[in-house]
Amino acid sequence: MSGSPSIAPRASYPLQLLTVTGHALAQLVRAPTHSRRAAAARKLARHSLWLSAAGAALIIVLMLAFDRTEIQLMPARGTPALWPIRILTDFGKDVNVLSVLGIALVIVALVTAGMHGTRRALLLGLGTRLQYLFLSVAVSVFVAEILKYLIGRGRPFVGGKADPFNFIPFEGTGAYTSLPSGHAVTACALAFAVAALWPRLRAVMFTYAIVILLTRLVLLAHHPSDVTAGALVGMVGAMAVRYWFAARRLAFAIQADGTIVPLPGRFKRVARSPSAP
Repeated sequence: MSGSPSIAPRASYPLQLLTVTGHALAQLVRAPTHSRRAAAARKLARHSLWLSAAGAALIIVLMLAFDRTEIQLMPARGTPALWPIRILTDFGKDVNVLSVLGIALVIVALVTAGMHGTRRALLLGLGTRLQYLFLSVAVSVFVAEILKYLIGRGRPFVGGKADPFNFIPFEGTGAYTSLPSGHAVTACALAFAVAALWPRLRAVMFTYAIVILLTRLVLLAHHPSDVTAGALVGMVGAMAVRYWFAARRLAFAIQADGTIVPLPGRFKRVARSPSAP
């Protein structure tokens, strides 16, 4: 939604809405055009490799040395006093987060279709950023669901004892979808994506992610290694989606060394120009 599609002045509102929506989708699937995308791809691969290697090592250490001890220290599952934690943890649930982002996207599309000029440009820019947030979470969650099914790790105390090595691959039920934590994937993908667009919110968003991760441990929904794996999947997923957008000149720019940085908001660009577009 970063560019304003040309629409006939007298076009009906449904036609305008269809045009805006089609233009937004076309931007996402068009061929990449950024001349520095190769440098950004190399940087993404390097950072993803190092992050994955460090994360995998930490996950193994946690499984071997900490998972069993940690879950035995947590309050019993279903403890009544934990009701505030059960409310708080829902702020990291993928369905809730994606629903909010999806509704925001729909609202932006509906409002933008009936507008022109500077305000239209502002909303189109916001729409592109909402697309990035939505896809960062959605792609990461999709990958996590596949991993959950393939790995089949039992949740804490499934089977009646604290066994961090309770695996039944391809089992497919909720009891054996512990690794990676879906809430951790969602929270960390969203935190990374928001921080990538608005760096000043980095501390707030990563505090939010850490809180969501802790709620999963306190509620005995996951082992520490599960939330670590979820954080890894969420961050790498958001990094990959950021590259996809940057390669198509959407919401991000690529510097000479391959570093991806957020483009200035539409409002700032309009304010600096002598006249509105």
